[in-house]
Amino acid sequence: MALSTKKPTIKDVAKLAGVSFKTVSRVVNNEASVSDAVREKVNDCIKKLNYQPNHTARIMRKSPFSLAFVYDNPNSHYVIQMQNGIISECRKQGFELVIRPTNSKAEDVGKELAAMIGSNQIGGVILTPPLSENRALVSFLINQGAKVVRILSGSEEPDELAPVIYVDDKAAGEEISQYLISLGHKRIAFLGYNPEHESSRGRLQGYQLAHEKAGVAVDKNLILQGEFTFESGMNMTKDLLENQTTSPTAIFACNDEIAAGAVFMARLKNLRVPEDISIVGFENSPFSVQTWPHLTTIDQPNFNIAASAASLVISMMQDEKAVESVGFCPKLLIRDSAAKALTA
Repeated sequence: MALSTKKPTIKDVAKLAGVSFKTVSRVVNNEASVSDAVREKVNDCIKKLNYQPNHTARIMRKSPFSLAFVYDNPNSHYVIQMQNGIISECRKQGFELVIRPTNSKAEDVGKELAAMIGSNQIGGVILTPPLSENRALVSFLINQGAKVVRILSGSEEPDELAPVIYVDDKAAGEEISQYLISLGHKRIAFLGYNPEHESSRGRLQGYQLAHEKAGVAVDKNLILQGEFTFESGMNMTKDLLENQTTSPTAIFACNDEIAAGAVFMARLKNLRVPEDISIVGFENSPFSVQTWPHLTTIDQPNFNIAASAASLVISMMQDEKAVESVGFCPKLLIRDSAAKALTA
């Protein structure tokens, strides 16, 4: 007897499960109005029949099933971790993802994103800094009908404009600075300050707070502005080490890439790390273990942060009820690049 090659339909699944095809549709689209028992039964039947949802038909629905990850960040590791976290959550819940790099300083960035929302059936948008810090842009996207989740630096949501995944850079900056101070360091340089980036400001505030609590004066000459790059880390460290009045015993770099550049320049200046100078980073990126010695750093769970943002925005797309913002506090990860200060 010849086997049937006809693809199973949603009605076939409904018949096997003993439910209506509308119930099957709700399960496929991860709608909340289905009991766990029915959801499990329908999913079992979907697997048995190897049923594949018709995504073209889903596009025709009024309810969007795509969300967008929008970023303006040159740090490829950060972007990849965020992207992977969002994709993981989208796969779990049956949503599509549109990835959109953009220029946060462009005058028409709002119109660009509005066009993207309209042309891709997008219902939710995840914004990262500095885009997430732009209240006017967030308001504009909300007025376009999009559900917006912002990833921001802070210890709480700054307002009620849109839900937030907040990362406590200040607390993390304080923890790693306290660690260096506990090792006896009193001249700790801070590399990579950028007044336009909230995360950089938060890390600097933590650095300053740790000094204040320990009764250690902060030398403003040890706080250098720069980019979050290897080259910038090299240049800032070169400036520090060639100026005898600002020579530090330790360096707190605003990210691991800066720290890796600092380690490289220290070696060029015939300094041993950590014996002659301690250097720590932030974020726990691949640079932290590609550098020798491996960097003491702050473990920032970007994958989990992004997955939480995706889960939050999907919940908003599926339900009009209010959702709560979520906070993360990155933690100190001690490795080999910091040691006790040789001098007080």
